[in-house]
Formats: sequence, C-alpha cells, structure tokens
Amino acid sequence: MSASILVIYQSKTGFTRRYAELIARAASGTALPLENARPSVLAGCGTLVFGSRAHAGRIDGWPKAQKLLAAAQNGGARCALFVTGATPAIERQTVEGFWAQNLTGEQQRTLPHFYLQSGLCYEKMGLVDRLLMKGLCAMLRAKKGKTEQDAAMLRMIAHSFDAQDDAFALPVIEWVRAGE
Repeated sequence: MSASILVIYQSKTGFTRRYAELIARAASGTALPLENARPSVLAGCGTLVFGSRAHAGRIDGWPKAQKLLAAAQNGGARCALFVTGATPAIERQTVEGFWAQNLTGEQQRTLPHFYLQSGLCYEKMGLVDRLLMKGLCAMLRAKKGKTEQDAAMLRMIAHSFDAQDDAFALPVIEWVRAGE
C-alpha cells in the first residue's frame, strides 16, 4: 500500500480516528491505524500526518510514530502531528505546556503540530483509564479551596462529552493541501 497523503492514527475512543478520516478524505489521502503502519507503507508517501490522543500528559503511540515520521522525512515526505484531547483549545497555556512536555525544542520548531479539541467517552475507555478519570474527579470534588479552573475542569470531566468539530481540523487540512 502506498499513498501520496497518509494519515496514520492511534485512537482508543474514536475521536482521533474521526479526525484522521476527515483529514484524509478532505485531502484525497488514506487514513491508516498506527497498528497497521509499517515502514513499507511509506513508499511513495509525499505527506505523512500522525494523529493521536493526549493521554495522561503524553502522546499515545508517540515512540513508534516518531520512527515512522523520521523514516518518511528521510524519504522526502512532509510530516505533521495532530493530537486530540478534552481540553478546550482556547486553554493556550495548557496546550503549550503539553507540547513542551512531549516535543523536543527542535520538534517544536520544525514539526508542524496541531491540537484538536475532541471530548471524553467513558463508555469506550478501558477500565484503568475510567478509574483514573473517576479518581481525578473525586480528588477535584474533595479539594479544599477549589479555584474556578478546578471547578470548570470537574464539570468538564465528570461525564462523557463530544466537543469534536470538523472546523478544528481545518488548520491540518490546510497544511496538507498547501503541500499539494
């Protein structure tokens, strides 16, 4: 399999998969789960985008994806990254902190990266993730001297929600199309 535009994704609850498929469709590319991605699929790839979720402050699947991105770049492909998460994109300080925690300074300068707000889906989360989220909710409920930010976070993560919007993917789609 080879595609000029390839969107490889890691998705646990479906949000990242939906964005990956939207980006691939809009750019006449192919979306492929990370588990099916091998260096051989990169043959003929002109643009590679990796998408995943923010999970416990990290990019899910990032070690394997970095190897694929490096191989694609060595083959002359343009590469980018998008990450989905429940945090509203307007929380710039939180999003910038996430990038600083996950990308090297060089990656922050040279790898186009995009944050796309999505949501939470407790029904599709694994048991450990559900327990961690419920524990965070309990901790926030019990916290003395809650700030407005703490209260807002508790309201946001107390239940499943879908804040995904196709418009959030437009910057990624525009970046992909700019290279055509």
